[in-house]
Amino acid sequence: MGLLSRTSMIFKSKMSGLLDRAEDPRQTLDYSYEKQVELLRKVKQGVVEVASSRRRLEMQAEKVRSKIPKLDDQARQAMEHGREDLARLALQRKQTALYELEGLEQQVTGVEQEQERLTISEQRLAHKVDTFRNRRESLKAQYTAAEASVKIGEALSGVSEEMADVGLAVERAEHKIESMRARSSAIDQLADSGVLDDVTLSGDSLDRELAELTAGQNVDVELEAMRRQLGSSDAKQLGDSNS
Repeated sequence: MGLLSRTSMIFKSKMSGLLDRAEDPRQTLDYSYEKQVELLRKVKQGVVEVASSRRRLEMQAEKVRSKIPKLDDQARQAMEHGREDLARLALQRKQTALYELEGLEQQVTGVEQEQERLTISEQRLAHKVDTFRNRRESLKAQYTAAEASVKIGEALSGVSEEMADVGLAVERAEHKIESMRARSSAIDQLADSGVLDDVTLSGDSLDRELAELTAGQNVDVELEAMRRQLGSSDAKQLGDSNS
């Protein structure tokens, strides 16, 4: 297969796909029904025209038929008056009328047969159009239901995808909450064990103990100084009272 052939095939397949997506079967069915109705209307119009032509031929035949008795009377009157030439002329006209009448009657018969044929065709076509109309409504209803089902399916598919995303978000939130709870529990345990007590103090436990001893010695020194001061004050007061 040549390049041009493959290109043509690809183009036709793509165009077919585009047309298939763009085509609405309901519009196609409506268009087909309208065309059939139009055809039926033309057939009915044809039947009416044939019936009108038949009626005109029948009226013309009746008119010619009505002349024949009159020509007979004219020929008889001419013979009674000894005018054989006029009688002959009247009879000749009668023969012409009979010949014309025969032709008109044949035409009437032919048109009548054509009318009957068209009438049968009209009835058959009318039945087909009516059947197609019912079928069209059924197909349109089925297509509409199928289209609605597809739309609902697509909507549910979208909801499913969204719910999947929501599920992932909920799972991440639950995981984060559990992590925060674990961290909070760990902090509480550290606080209960004293590890986090007086975080402002620096140094290790030995430094803290030495600082406490130094503070105790300082307190003892200050107490001793206060005792001495108080002792000196008491002795002075006692000497003053003895004097």
